[in-house]
Amino acid sequence: MVISRSLHCLRCARPAEGFDGCRTCAAEGIGVNTMPPLADLGGVDLTGYPGGPWGLPSALPVSGPPVTLGEGNTPLIRLRNDQDRDGADGPAGEVRLKHEGGNPTGSHKDRAMAVGVAAAVAAGADTVVAASSGNAGAAAAAYAARAGLRCVVFTNEAVPAGLRAQIDALGAERVVHPGTTADRNAAMARAVQEPGWYPLTSYSAPSPGGNPYANEGYKSVAYELARDLAGRRLDTVVVPTSRADLLAGIGRGFRELAAAGLIAREPRLVAAEPAAAAPFTAALRHPDRADQERTRVAAGPTVAFSLGEERPCWQGLDALWRSGGTAVAVNDEAISAEHRRLAAEGLLLEPSSAVGVAVARAQARTSGALVVAIGTATGLKGLGG
Repeated sequence: MVISRSLHCLRCARPAEGFDGCRTCAAEGIGVNTMPPLADLGGVDLTGYPGGPWGLPSALPVSGPPVTLGEGNTPLIRLRNDQDRDGADGPAGEVRLKHEGGNPTGSHKDRAMAVGVAAAVAAGADTVVAASSGNAGAAAAAYAARAGLRCVVFTNEAVPAGLRAQIDALGAERVVHPGTTADRNAAMARAVQEPGWYPLTSYSAPSPGGNPYANEGYKSVAYELARDLAGRRLDTVVVPTSRADLLAGIGRGFRELAAAGLIAREPRLVAAEPAAAAPFTAALRHPDRADQERTRVAAGPTVAFSLGEERPCWQGLDALWRSGGTAVAVNDEAISAEHRRLAAEGLLLEPSSAVGVAVARAQARTSGALVVAIGTATGLKGLGG
């Protein structure tokens, strides 16, 4: 197995090494991820695409035997709209839920960790490390176990009991850091620099986003949507957003599809955030992109515990700019109400997923169009703690 594509800064295009983002842009106070070039999907037939990151191995920056647990091909579920519920007049639009809780460890992180751990194997690593509020840690533990690698997860005391149990059961070494997220990430950075452990998540400041090779796994969400909605016009995709790894990865997937003529147009992307920690929403209020890049907010606690950043990662802004998208913040009351509404439809998702669905319903009501919300994870992990 080999890593086949080099990295470059998304903002300044400089070639880069390592996984701490572009150091030139970081010196300006802007966290920018470094990524491999976009893949060429020319000649691909989506009707034969089996789904998941490894369904199109030529689109990935890692070649060789895959590390997989069967991730991808998650359900695309039509949600009840306001007309179904209230008998309201007028175009309500249609909302579909891409339910990433259907992945092996119960979250979208499986798509990234499958590719990230394969990249670690290609790099000759024996230990992978992640800083996580839960889902990324569980996925890292599972895929590291699959590949026979040691896994260390830096986390904090606020992680729900179900997620702690999942990480522990999968054999990872869980390091509980009592400080802030910045302190936790600094501890991970030392582990990357000194023992030389392979990083699967973000650890530097300002945060650029996660491991760029791992993030390429998220493109498969776009590929699956294009395959499953062939013949339908997908207007908008709403993504719960923190460091924008998922948002940016989906955007890259749609760009590749459009460049190859596999879709007529890229859908508009919308970043959904909790109001207590909404840097993208704050950034896009500024008319000037230079001000958007340098936005900073005070991030507070929220029921959507896996979301929350003080700064917008540049990769997310880039995805929104390119797609003509926007960002929308939702308060905790609306998040909890949507969480209950999803449960009434038989869907138990984490509160962070409810952020995206609440925004998607509003987008569909306004546009009367087809909107997909990304449901990032099952809600089962939050039970019992």
